[in-house]
Amino acid sequence: MKKILVPTDFSDHAEYALKVAAQIARKNNGEIVLLHMLELPHEGSDAIGSGHDIPEIIFFKKKAEERLDEIANSNILSGISVTQITKLERAFDGILNFSGKDEIDLIVMGSHGASGFKEMFIGSNTEKVVRHSETPVLVIKKDSDNFTVNNFVFASDFTDEAKKPFKKVIEFANEFNAKIHLLMVNTPNNFKSTSVAEKMINDFIASFDINNYSTHIYNDVNVEKGILHFAKSVNADLIGISTHGRKGLSHFFNGSISEDLVNHAKRPVVTFKI
Repeated sequence: MKKILVPTDFSDHAEYALKVAAQIARKNNGEIVLLHMLELPHEGSDAIGSGHDIPEIIFFKKKAEERLDEIANSNILSGISVTQITKLERAFDGILNFSGKDEIDLIVMGSHGASGFKEMFIGSNTEKVVRHSETPVLVIKKDSDNFTVNNFVFASDFTDEAKKPFKKVIEFANEFNAKIHLLMVNTPNNFKSTSVAEKMINDFIASFDINNYSTHIYNDVNVEKGILHFAKSVNADLIGISTHGRKGLSHFFNGSISEDLVNHAKRPVVTFKI
């Protein structure tokens, strides 16, 4: 986690994310890329196609750069190498495009969650980044002056496709010397006996060099509630999960557990793309 991307809209929740990113960067002698996406006032190229709009865009871009300068020189980032970037692009598009091209190891974003119709039809930029990002995304919900990860709950179905992102899970846990609580949630619609579930988990981890861990099978009405309830029971510092990045009707009807967790969990959530 040497290169950490922190998108900011200058909100309080973006500052919470920045504080955590700064702590991670200091611990790993890493650098931070501060990214502000200046969304254009209109869709399409017309937004920058007229002389009337260009001075306004330049004005807002300059103001954004001034804000980034203030943040980069604040005590939060004291002693950390910081790069400041302002781009004219839709927020989630710009974040994904930049992280994919610039060898980013981790994206840290703030989120206050969403609910009801806003969650279903609009979603947050953080939720969209979580859905599509190839880079691990750490979502911060509240202010933290001492971000530590001792108990790291990682929920999975422990199928073969989850093995690739699990390498990054182990690396992430090792950065914090955290204990990984490997969790399989049993639900009424997808119930497995204890012996079957234990075999799946043990067969899965046999391929990896992992020492500080425990395995758990937890029964609940659905996977999301199971993860949240189990995380509370072990006083988890962080919840981790893999995401499939569903799109279109598949996403609408099936939902995404990772996005639900980002919206509803009080604890930080980190996602890894399958």
